Amino acid sequence: MTPALAAGLQIAFVIAVLAVLYVPVGDYMARVYESRRHLRVESVLYRLCRINPHTEQTWYGYASSVLGFSMAGVLFLYVLQRIQGVLPLSGDLAGVSPAVAFNTAVSFVTNTNWQSYAPETTMSNLTQPVGLAVQNFVSAAVGMAVAVALIRGFVRVARGGEIGNFWVDLTRGSLRILLPFSFVIALILLSQGVIQSFHTGFESIGLDGNAVTNALAPVASQEAIKELGTNGGGILAANSAHPFENPTPVSNIVEILAILLIPVSLTRTFGTMVGERKQGLTLLAVMGILWGSLLAVTLAAESGHRGVAATAAGAMMEGKEVRFGIPGTALFAVTTTGTSTGAVNSAHDSLSPLGGGAVLLNMLLGEIAPGGVGTGLYGILVLALIAVFVGGLLVGRTPEYLGKKLRQREITLAALSVLVMPALVLIGTGITVILSSTTGYQGNSGDPGSPGSIHGFSEVLYAFASASNNNGSAFGGLTVTSDWFQAALGVCMLFGRFLPIIFVLALAGSLASQKKTAAGAGTLPTAGPMFTGLLTGTVVLVAALTFFPALALGPIAEALQ
Repeated sequence: MTPALAAGLQIAFVIAVLAVLYVPVGDYMARVYESRRHLRVESVLYRLCRINPHTEQTWYGYASSVLGFSMAGVLFLYVLQRIQGVLPLSGDLAGVSPAVAFNTAVSFVTNTNWQSYAPETTMSNLTQPVGLAVQNFVSAAVGMAVAVALIRGFVRVARGGEIGNFWVDLTRGSLRILLPFSFVIALILLSQGVIQSFHTGFESIGLDGNAVTNALAPVASQEAIKELGTNGGGILAANSAHPFENPTPVSNIVEILAILLIPVSLTRTFGTMVGERKQGLTLLAVMGILWGSLLAVTLAAESGHRGVAATAAGAMMEGKEVRFGIPGTALFAVTTTGTSTGAVNSAHDSLSPLGGGAVLLNMLLGEIAPGGVGTGLYGILVLALIAVFVGGLLVGRTPEYLGKKLRQREITLAALSVLVMPALVLIGTGITVILSSTTGYQGNSGDPGSPGSIHGFSEVLYAFASASNNNGSAFGGLTVTSDWFQAALGVCMLFGRFLPIIFVLALAGSLASQKKTAAGAGTLPTAGPMFTGLLTGTVVLVAALTFFPALALGPIAEALQ
């Protein structure tokens, strides 16, 4: 089988499975969030936590609940890491250092799963499932809840601007969607050889005849939610390149499907909840165009023959798993960087300059192709409002989206939400590269303009893009264990997650307080090929104008060497 045929078959299979699941999964999630009935276990939880599930919250109350719940998660996870050495299942591992514990707590609560440590030798088999895996569920459920709250802003007409109940949305997303879906995926991964054990490890004899200690952990259960919830943090240091996490080409495809399932299906959920399925299909088309374009670039770049080693291997195989080859590697890399997942089945630092630049651009587009669980949907909806505003200026009418007028307040909130990530990436990268200590942490450095210095800049830019977009993947040549990187990237993860959420919820409340208007003759249609092109152009233009100078100093300059 030729590499081109292998790539085509894998891509076609992924698209076909998503097409089959798109309607039932999307409509099921819509029913979950629109249902007026509570499961018995949910009612018990509400009583224990003294929550009235029948009350509605304004955007301010909803946002306060999100922030309060998330900050409590940061505190709990930080304390758990610090005292893990005296808890059961410690495996003789000591408590985590303060800087790493802070960075990790923020990382998992913000759905980033950035890891500045080796999991096998840092986190115990109690901290992994009780701390990290729990956040994999609830941080994903928070993203979905915010997306649903924004949808309600378009659908509802409420004098007080009520957009739902965060605690109900959080509970339903966790118990009715993430938990059962991840259980099924975990069983499939187990059938492929993914391990599930509370033993800390076993010894074997290596090829050199020496004893080797192999780490064990409850991998399958965490691998499932790590991908389904677009989290990405591996329970083993090699992440999804490790044969215990991702042993076969079949498990590789299953994990890719798990990553894409909810973000893709949420566009159907959106169309169902607003009563116009074409609206969801339009958003899906934009996501598909961006995802497919960057996948094509990455496949072409990694299939090329640059250098003696690449020519001998027939492709850029350095840093890739032979189990998956170039097609499985490129498909995984584009999927994970486009969904804020951050899981990797190869060394992204080993990608070709063009391939590495493509996955970096995937994050810099705002991770909306198709984006993280919930975050991708509300991210592309914010950009859709900006596209409608631009189109409204062209036709000379007050811009409207789904019957809600986009006034100064709505456009201001949308603009602020879009500007958060670029500000964090560019300011963080700028400060870091002028620090005298930065070159000491780079695996690639050298005189200005040299290939090493260019790639070193790309490593720093990638790190801040990953943290600010809550992705979590990295160019591994950069050492980020210093206090500066731990603190700076932690701050970027916090602001990159919660500032857009605050602006999006404020936007939802503002929209919900409006009355719906009937579409006039001059109203810009927001479904169909014309708006698909306008929205795609808006996404690309925003990223091109914002990040082109930085990309020119890094991946573009490196590719032209």
